[in-house]
Amino acid sequence: MTLSFSSLGLSEERAQHLEDLGFVEPTAIQAQAIPHLLSGRDVVGLAQTGTGKTAAFSLPILEQVNVNKRAVQALVLTPTRELAMQVSQAVKSFNNDARLRVLAVYGGQSIDRQLQQLRRGVQFVVGTPGRVLDLLGRGGLVLDQLNWLVLDEADEMLNMGFIQDVENILSHAPPERQTAFFSATMESAIRELAAKFLQSPVTVSIEHPKTAPSRINQAAYVVPPGWTKPRALMPILEMEDPEAAIIFVRTRRTAAELTRQLQAAGHSVDEYHGDLNQAQRERLLIRFRQHQIRWVVATDIAARGIHVDNLTHVINYELPDSIDSYVHRIGRTGRAGKEGRAVSIVHPLEKYRIRQIERHMKQKLTFCKVPTRAEIAARHLEKLQSQVHEAITSERLASFLPIVSQLSEDYDPRTIAAAALQMAYDQTRPTWMRQDGTFVEEEAVEAPKLRKSRIKRRAPETSARSSS
Repeated sequence: MTLSFSSLGLSEERAQHLEDLGFVEPTAIQAQAIPHLLSGRDVVGLAQTGTGKTAAFSLPILEQVNVNKRAVQALVLTPTRELAMQVSQAVKSFNNDARLRVLAVYGGQSIDRQLQQLRRGVQFVVGTPGRVLDLLGRGGLVLDQLNWLVLDEADEMLNMGFIQDVENILSHAPPERQTAFFSATMESAIRELAAKFLQSPVTVSIEHPKTAPSRINQAAYVVPPGWTKPRALMPILEMEDPEAAIIFVRTRRTAAELTRQLQAAGHSVDEYHGDLNQAQRERLLIRFRQHQIRWVVATDIAARGIHVDNLTHVINYELPDSIDSYVHRIGRTGRAGKEGRAVSIVHPLEKYRIRQIERHMKQKLTFCKVPTRAEIAARHLEKLQSQVHEAITSERLASFLPIVSQLSEDYDPRTIAAAALQMAYDQTRPTWMRQDGTFVEEEAVEAPKLRKSRIKRRAPETSARSSS
């Protein structure tokens, strides 16, 4: 028997609204959590991002909230501003009553404007711990009529050091409220928090996927001895040629440095990490979704705010700490029935970590060598040939025929075609590859850094000679 949202206890009107949005059958976490939350039970939900947990906790709240009362009745805490925006947008889409007001509160936006909206009356607030505490301290956010409190991505809240802020917020809420924690993992600190603030909670759990979807093709490129990862990354990107990719790194500093190197090499790429303000993040996401930039270099936490439907590649420039994080990373591609590609770049000493991933997922990854200049040249010629096939059927072709006729008086048509292809090839050749097809050496890619270090080493000798 197929489950429906109405069979879980939601009203027919809301179920119809969800069906209009394309939500017909509940996910596993929704099927387990919604009935308990509708019955008033506290819930601990174990489920990863992408399993539908936002609907699992927001639909029961929307079903029961009093839209005639202009007071905050529901509060959802998220670890990042991107997730706060995402959850609030989802709640707005699930809502079918114009009287309900949903507000996202986070740093990087005018707090005065958020205070003004709260004064006008809001029933549903989604926010980050820091901004919620700030609004509580200013008296703008009042929780005395709060009925539901949800902690989303509780494990990330813990990893980011927000646990004390969360405890402070929980202590401000009325004790008779209904509370739910949702987390990808159940760590001891989260258990302690649940024991302290939840009343006889029921635990619902969705087994974490140990394998990546079969539509994701996984490969690992091994960096040759003596090479650095930046040097290896350039030919790998030329060979893979991602239409849209997230390149994962571990630190903000690496994200900034790698982005500068890729931009200097002529690639369409930008960085996405915690040092960017909210306006910068939103502009970047718009550009990425509209394909104005092809690639984004991001840290794991920042990348939680990136949701792109047609992501062709996930590139692990640096492997994550855990295998679950690896599975979560690569699950961003190969969605909606499309093929995806996950590429990891590893030093020889890191190959054991790929073996661990293989054992965990019970899947084999393809080990690849960094492409040679001949392989990249062949790849570019293959791409050029495909473009020529498209151009031959183009309506614009006729406008160039008079030029060909004129040149044919002095040259063989095959020579003319070859010359045009050579010009086109030179235009598409990567900036870090010489005209004869050989690679620019690594020193040229990192020239400013190397020159600076050499100057520092020579400086004492120069001053010694000048003083003699």
